[in-house]
Amino acid sequence: MPEEKRPPVIDYEGSDYQTRFWETGKRDYEDRCEAIALKRLLPKNGKLMLELGAGAGRNTLRYRGFERVVLLDYSRTQLKQAQARLGRTERYIYVAADIYRLPFVDGLFDATTMIRTLHHMADAPAALRQVRNVLQPGAAFILEYANKRNLKAILRYTLHRQTWNPFRVDPVEFAPLNFDFHPRAVRGWLRELGFQVENILAVSHFRVGILKRNIPARLLAGLDSLFQWTGALWQFTPSVFIKARADGGHKGSIPVDPIAFFKCPDCGHTPLEHQGERLACPACNRTWKFLDGIYDFRGDEA
Repeated sequence: MPEEKRPPVIDYEGSDYQTRFWETGKRDYEDRCEAIALKRLLPKNGKLMLELGAGAGRNTLRYRGFERVVLLDYSRTQLKQAQARLGRTERYIYVAADIYRLPFVDGLFDATTMIRTLHHMADAPAALRQVRNVLQPGAAFILEYANKRNLKAILRYTLHRQTWNPFRVDPVEFAPLNFDFHPRAVRGWLRELGFQVENILAVSHFRVGILKRNIPARLLAGLDSLFQWTGALWQFTPSVFIKARADGGHKGSIPVDPIAFFKCPDCGHTPLEHQGERLACPACNRTWKFLDGIYDFRGDEA
């Protein structure tokens, strides 16, 4: 995607998001609900998982059935926190990159997740198109998105306490680079890109301050688990999980050497060449940093 046409990217560089939002932000209920949804939707095992918007690796240990996991985030700060949590082993590969220009060869991964990430995408279909390109035929895609048509938004709109209509299909940007999406729009984008939706879960039914303050998170999440299946019928929760499957036939083999995973995000050439602390593209002469165990394809360094 040309630089001038690329949508803006939200950057958590230097952020204490993991500590502020998850560890001290009273989000245990949400974390438990998401763990339940992931357990229900994830394949039991696989070769190579791509975790988009991995952040500090909050969910990564939940992918234990996969032999290797590629953690991708735009922020090196977040990836360094993930390294501190998970360690530097052959099982985990850390990549700093823009989802709109994924630096991976086509048809590489046999599964991917995108949790609490789509809501930062100003051009969601473009981001999802990149995801489809790097998936093998038959690969599972677990997508979570912020639901525009949730009960709280419907109530606020009915009471004239918000101006945007939760029933309109177009996305709403409720804060800079923070978007809610209509379920029908998300399903339509997936179908157009060659995904078959297999399962939908409605998640975080009880994301209400008074409930979270007075009922233990474990109990609330247990109640939520009883209702997640209703996502197959309707979606009125603030969070929705989808399991989709990439269309196609025969799966290819997955390379052993991580260097073979990559293509140049500028010109698309593969393979890249390893030159010390950099990867080099022999076609366009662009180089990309490999520093402290993180492959950096963000494009802000030549």
